[in-house]
Amino acid sequence: MTPTAVLHSEWIKIRSIRSIYGSLMAVLATTLTITVLVLGTTGQEQAEQPGSDVLLNSFFALTFGQIAAIAFGATAVSSEFLNGALRISLAAVPRRSLFYAAKMTAIGGSALVVGLVTSFTSFLVGQLFLGEHAIGLGHPGALRAAIGGGIYLALMALLAAGLAALLRSAVAVLGLLIPLFLIVPFVLVDVATAVVTYLPDRAGQAVLHQNPEDGPGPWTGLAVTAVWAAAALLAGWWAVRNRDA
Repeated sequence: MTPTAVLHSEWIKIRSIRSIYGSLMAVLATTLTITVLVLGTTGQEQAEQPGSDVLLNSFFALTFGQIAAIAFGATAVSSEFLNGALRISLAAVPRRSLFYAAKMTAIGGSALVVGLVTSFTSFLVGQLFLGEHAIGLGHPGALRAAIGGGIYLALMALLAAGLAALLRSAVAVLGLLIPLFLIVPFVLVDVATAVVTYLPDRAGQAVLHQNPEDGPGPWTGLAVTAVWAAAALLAGWWAVRNRDA
């Protein structure tokens, strides 16, 4: 099969398997729901607090959207390890590197498109609830944060996809990443702040800040997240290429 045909077949899997497509759409649905609930109730109060980062507040819901992005990446890969599906896929595409590259391209491309739509939409919808504190895409850093937020969600999906190829389980990936992102930073913040700022989620979210003060800058932080994702993808490629289906 040609690379184009393999890529097309991987896109068909994403849009036709309900659990995978549903987790992809959950990125947008979850982020918008949290945006409306949070900014609609406490948005103006948060904006009025001294030192409040209005830009970061506008993208607060991406923290929850990233969980759906992780679920999408993990599910899209782990489905290959159910009921011998991987053997069927490799029978159609014996070149494992081509199969893996096409799958990750489909996952990353889908997550990037949905991520950008999610980031821009949540930002614009959120401003409807901020009254006189509302900002536009022309506000310093706003366009950068909207674009960076979409890229960040795609990188998180790819990080999860690479780990799923290595661990062969979406549950294992979720069990590893969610505590790492939601619990570990709060445990280490007082003793290893420098380490926390370079975790994949904290580093990538620097792009959402007006003026990041600690750790890497906006695009540098996103590059750190990209390195984490690349390492996971490389490990996943090794596993798919060398392990039995």
